[in-house]
Amino acid sequence: MMATPLGLDAPCLRGKLRKCSSNIVTKFTASKITGRGFSRGTQVTGLLQESDKHNKWYGIPVLLQKLYESSHPNSDLLQILSSRLSFEAMTCVTEDRKTAQESTFPNMYTFDLFGGVDVMNEDLVKDCLSVLYNCGICIEGVTKSLAARDDFVLFLFTLMTNKKTFLQTATLIEDILGVKKEMIPLEGIPNLSGLVQSFDQQQLANFCRILSVTISEPDAGNDDKHTLLAKNAHQKKTASPSRAEINQVTLLNIPGFIERLCKLATRKVSEATGANFLQELEDWYTWLDNALVLDALMQMATEETEQKSSDESSLATSPLRHRLPQSMKIVHEIMYKVEVLYVLCVLLMGRQRNQVHKMLAEFRLIPGLNNLFDKLIWRKFTSSNHVVHGQNENCDCSPEISFKIQFLRLLQSFSDHHENKYLLLNSQELNELSAISMKANIPEVEALVNTDRSLVCDGKKGLLTRLLAVMKREPPDSSFRFWQARAVESFLRGATSYADQMFLLKRGLLEHILFCIIDSGCTSRDVLQSYFDLLGELMKFNIDAFKRFNKYVNTPEKFQAFLTQINSSLVDSNMLVRCIVLSLDRFESQTEDVKVVEVLSECSLLSYMARVENRLSFLFRLINIINVQTLTQENVSCLNTSLVILMLARRKAKLPFYLNALREKEYAEKYPGCMLNNFHNLLRFWQHHYLNKDKDSTCLENSSCIPFSYWKETVSVLLGLDRTSLCAIVRYIDEPFEDLDRDLLED
Repeated sequence: MMATPLGLDAPCLRGKLRKCSSNIVTKFTASKITGRGFSRGTQVTGLLQESDKHNKWYGIPVLLQKLYESSHPNSDLLQILSSRLSFEAMTCVTEDRKTAQESTFPNMYTFDLFGGVDVMNEDLVKDCLSVLYNCGICIEGVTKSLAARDDFVLFLFTLMTNKKTFLQTATLIEDILGVKKEMIPLEGIPNLSGLVQSFDQQQLANFCRILSVTISEPDAGNDDKHTLLAKNAHQKKTASPSRAEINQVTLLNIPGFIERLCKLATRKVSEATGANFLQELEDWYTWLDNALVLDALMQMATEETEQKSSDESSLATSPLRHRLPQSMKIVHEIMYKVEVLYVLCVLLMGRQRNQVHKMLAEFRLIPGLNNLFDKLIWRKFTSSNHVVHGQNENCDCSPEISFKIQFLRLLQSFSDHHENKYLLLNSQELNELSAISMKANIPEVEALVNTDRSLVCDGKKGLLTRLLAVMKREPPDSSFRFWQARAVESFLRGATSYADQMFLLKRGLLEHILFCIIDSGCTSRDVLQSYFDLLGELMKFNIDAFKRFNKYVNTPEKFQAFLTQINSSLVDSNMLVRCIVLSLDRFESQTEDVKVVEVLSECSLLSYMARVENRLSFLFRLINIINVQTLTQENVSCLNTSLVILMLARRKAKLPFYLNALREKEYAEKYPGCMLNNFHNLLRFWQHHYLNKDKDSTCLENSSCIPFSYWKETVSVLLGLDRTSLCAIVRYIDEPFEDLDRDLLED
């Protein structure tokens, strides 16, 4: 057969295919010869018109064909398509994005079937963006397809310069980044610095939703659940710095970026300007995928009605529809702040932490949040009996709950092991710390002396004191207690400060914690763990705290209830056990102090830990509840607490006694070699993990007041190969049971 009639010179194939016969057979034949096949269902013109009614395509293929041929992105065609698809997208959202069926969203499926997504690739405008977003909601795979095209994703960012299409663009980008496998490089966005600087405050807050995906390490929220073996192996394979870390640096290099975030985080609702009510409604549309937002909005409106129900004249002159916009503004501002605080929190935990700290102090973030505390952050108590969420998990919380948790996370990150923690106090409270140190005849800590008084909190109370007040009024099982305790604990972490402890003890914190643990009926393991950790930091090396403890726990029944809580989960309480062991060791060396001697003789907790059989009991269980394969960031503290017990024994030349006790325990339970081999493997892992050049050992040193060199030395002694050494674990393992898991750490 000759190819001439349908060859390249055939009139139908010289760029004028649309003007030729609409016979579908002819077109398919031509496509086979030329290789120019159909790319969209809309090219099959005659078939579309004949089949539209029969197949119930609702005229969408014909609309797409006209749109493709007209190339007028602002035409009425887009508006018609957008309105049809938007209705189905809203239906999908309100049904919690249940598995979509073709019969459920016929317009959307027809649109995708005939190449509608491809038609929208260039000259994107508001309606195009809405169409793409709605398709992504209803049809699985559309968003992933868009996410796979890096050039298209980066191009979308350039559309954010247009204020009329900003919200639609931001919403589409957020959905795309949520399914994109690789994190995008922020430095690849054309003129990122200029783009961010062109945003108004409202746009910048929305942009933070996108940024949160680009600066957070993948699965960072589940760190406590990942085994340390897996994490260490992953770190060996992963390039450093990571893409998230590079993106963080890119953001910090944008002039004025952190300052604007601080202003957003601390502005009052009355200061939020620039949008009329209709613009607010349009902006609000981007949040409608969370029905709890609207629930919260209506709840606030209802509360306003109830507050004014006694004043009939007020209700008559102020109908609900007039007050609703103000409620909307409050929730809207809260949601903005959630996104901003999240970004600041991630940056505070990154490698540029000190640079971020300096800027947050300079731009008075903490005093600004302090001024908002009563009027916005904790203006009312919100029920929060939900599961405690990790840093990066999807959260179905209401805006108020999310805001409070994000605020508490920020305080935790801000205070943790950093001298800027004293910015959480006001000038009078700083003076109080100085007075405590003077009375105790101890020097003030250097960080307190160096605190810039012009950057601390204003008003009668600092942020830490306000937090303590609301913490005491929180219901027993509220998950806010978890985050509140973590935030306060972070203020105490690091090198132990007697003045810091006494500042909190004077405000009744110890009694509150003991009430929660013993008397409140609290059953949440997360809350109890956070309170155990906080109690450990509050009492460590502080004889006054142990005296207060004995005054509160003043009956055998209360003390037994306290021990029951500790023993119910050593993973949760082991940091407190470590604190008691360390404190007892120090107090026993201070017998020239009358007060110390008195408390040692009277305190039930110290007397209990002074008995060697009780310390051995804790040691046995701490070693048995972990092994190398199950070690995580959460339970590795059990290994370090067992090491503390043995280091203190070694100081007193009692290490052989403890090791022999472990051996006897094994034989008594008819598992010879099991516990000691497990401990041997754990210590080998400890060396691999903590002697890594990237690991920061100062936390272990500061928390125990034991030099890290002594930690390393003790582990080396325990792992010694000389079977004649009284301090080597191998001496206490009979040869038939030696090295049960020899290859566990070998790659």
